[in-house]
Amino acid sequence: MHDIRLIRDDPAAFDAAMARRGIAGAAAPLLALDEARRAAIHAAETARAQQNAASKQVGQAKAQGDEAAFERLRAEVTAKKAEVTDQEQRARELDGQLIDQLLALPNALAPDVPEGADESDNVEIKRHLDPPDMPHAVEHYDLPAAAPGLDFETAARLSGSRFALLTGQVARLHRALAQFMLDIHTTENGLTEAIPPVLVRDEAMQGTGQLPKFGEDSYQTTNGWWLIPTAEVPLTNIVAGQVLDEATLPRRYVAHTLCFRSEAGSAGKDTAGMLRQHQFEKVEMVSITHPDASEDEQLRMLACAEGILERLDLPYRVVKLCDGDTGFGARRTFDIEVWLPGQNRYREISSVSNCWDFQARRMNARYKPADGGKPQFLHTLNGSGLAVGRALIAVLENGQLPDGTVALPEALVPYMGGVGELTA
Repeated sequence: MHDIRLIRDDPAAFDAAMARRGIAGAAAPLLALDEARRAAIHAAETARAQQNAASKQVGQAKAQGDEAAFERLRAEVTAKKAEVTDQEQRARELDGQLIDQLLALPNALAPDVPEGADESDNVEIKRHLDPPDMPHAVEHYDLPAAAPGLDFETAARLSGSRFALLTGQVARLHRALAQFMLDIHTTENGLTEAIPPVLVRDEAMQGTGQLPKFGEDSYQTTNGWWLIPTAEVPLTNIVAGQVLDEATLPRRYVAHTLCFRSEAGSAGKDTAGMLRQHQFEKVEMVSITHPDASEDEQLRMLACAEGILERLDLPYRVVKLCDGDTGFGARRTFDIEVWLPGQNRYREISSVSNCWDFQARRMNARYKPADGGKPQFLHTLNGSGLAVGRALIAVLENGQLPDGTVALPEALVPYMGGVGELTA
């Protein structure tokens, strides 16, 4: 969320920042609400002062036996009390409207975010391994070694479209990938493992930016909980409403969870296979940092995610998202795209975003400077480390041999009980 004081101090800069997000003239309606809210607060304070002054005079008039003055002053006290109530109510209503409008606005972008309309304008900044020449390549669901363990028909009968039932060696490979990622992140990358709830309150979704604007993208239970779209939501909200000691920063978490997305607006996209599903699993990284450290932290998290792909011997590239493709809460995002031979293209497998203090303001998450002074807002970052289902697809498709067998990456063999390939 944005600070209305900063908007008040430099509305032109705020308008320029929102213009990059495709929002014109954002400051004016906010400042009009802010001015009306402050006027109502001032009116309430003035009326209260007048009420207090009249209250003192009521006693004096009574003591002096001035009945006319007593009645007049008592009526004034009653009127001023009502005026205070009305102005305070108006201030609360205007404050709520202002907060609602601020919550609906996206984060400002970093100066180095490229200009562009959509993903076609993202800028490639790195490539690891050349895509293999695989004229025999098919998509994961057509692989003889994998197809028996990818049951979309039964899943559709159980739950509908965009679900998968994994069985046998494919299910074990999926589990192995998640365990491998967690082990690397906790033992080598210094992340603290967490097992958070996958049902959260409105406040948690609002804190990370899923609400109020993107409620249709998630699932809500009949009693008001939300199924998390990513573990970013509960992990980041660990510090909601907290004031941390600076010495405890950074805080780095990792969690392997189920994730749920309605995929609103994606009708007709990636309907085959398990690339885009309503229920999936991710290993998610979240960092809570000092503002001075968040830029370096984003690069560190990016390296953590890349390291998983490199150990799996998977070709990938890193792109910096343009302003038209950067998510609502992010100031800057790097996507890692893994090569999928079956599609003959790169597909996203991780997004690593620096949100600066945008989420912290929504959550009121701050730290106490070591040298004293007023508590300051934290910076928050998140990144996939990695999307487990998409990693499964990448391992299957990049490891496929002409006879339909899948050769597994060496790093996964211990997690597969010594099995180095999948066969039909």
